[in-house]
Amino acid sequence: MLDISLLVWGVTVSLIVLLLAVDLVLASVRPHKVGFREATAWSVFYIAVAVGFGVWFTYAYGGDFGTAYFAGYLVEKSLSVDNLFVFVIIMTTFAVPQEHQHKVLTFGIALALVMRAIFIVAGAALLSAFSVVFLLFGLLLIFTAVQLFRHRDEDPDIEDNAVVKGARRLLPITETYVGGKLLTRVDGQRMVTPLFLVLIAIGSIDLLFALDSIPAVFGITSEAYIVFTANAFALLGLRALFFLVKGLLDRLVYLSTGLSIILAFIGVKLILHWLHVDVSAAVPEIPTLVSLGVILVILAVVVVASLVKTRNEPSARAHAGSLRGSQTTPPKAPSK
Repeated sequence: MLDISLLVWGVTVSLIVLLLAVDLVLASVRPHKVGFREATAWSVFYIAVAVGFGVWFTYAYGGDFGTAYFAGYLVEKSLSVDNLFVFVIIMTTFAVPQEHQHKVLTFGIALALVMRAIFIVAGAALLSAFSVVFLLFGLLLIFTAVQLFRHRDEDPDIEDNAVVKGARRLLPITETYVGGKLLTRVDGQRMVTPLFLVLIAIGSIDLLFALDSIPAVFGITSEAYIVFTANAFALLGLRALFFLVKGLLDRLVYLSTGLSIILAFIGVKLILHWLHVDVSAAVPEIPTLVSLGVILVILAVVVVASLVKTRNEPSARAHAGSLRGSQTTPPKAPSK
């Protein structure tokens, strides 16, 4: 059992809030197009912070907990790349100007952190009270993996999002982004800008991703501190990673397939753990170190296979994947 003092919790949360605040200030005070050099520097910085934290955590609390942190971080980082696909779709759907994309991403990450913190607290409480939750989480991940694999060549339909459609019906929305404001007045009437709608879309998508990612990392460890830090450090680097790799995302054609395999693997791991605890101690469990190795191998194969595929077929394009089939009706064949 990992014993984390209130002081360590406080320092960790303060560090994460400070890093997020810096992003928010930069996005609000100096809106601009983020170039490759700036995106690279921030990406290296956030990865260095995450790795540095992991090294300290391993030294302070032992190799087993350190391995769980790095495995959880890898899972969340790989899932966050899938987030990037959806962010690209949202930016494109709403034609977000490049100078405001920084702000949108930072607010999106803040929303994701808040939602995942709530899910982590609820998940940790449920797991400590009812071991059957391991089974439920495992089944949820396997279901998600199957759906993601079935619809791996599709993209989520943002306009079909119930929250977005409801906002369009209920709220008066301006035609332009009005300098990146969320609210404004037009002829004395209070109105929201399209940027407000973008944040609603990202927030609702973040909620769906949290429903998958939190059970996934709980499949690595049930320690709430590790689950929280793995999520936080993976998400904090997402904004910079977006600007660094958005031009390369189309080449990761097998990412959704790889993520579905990872989710299914962790789902099986959770079910085996439940069987080991509640049914029979003879049921084997999958060690965390093995999980880390499997995740690394899957990610490496996904990247290499994707690059080979797109080199041989330049027209091949990656998709974010969807948890349900497209509602779009295919065009009818012309009558003869």
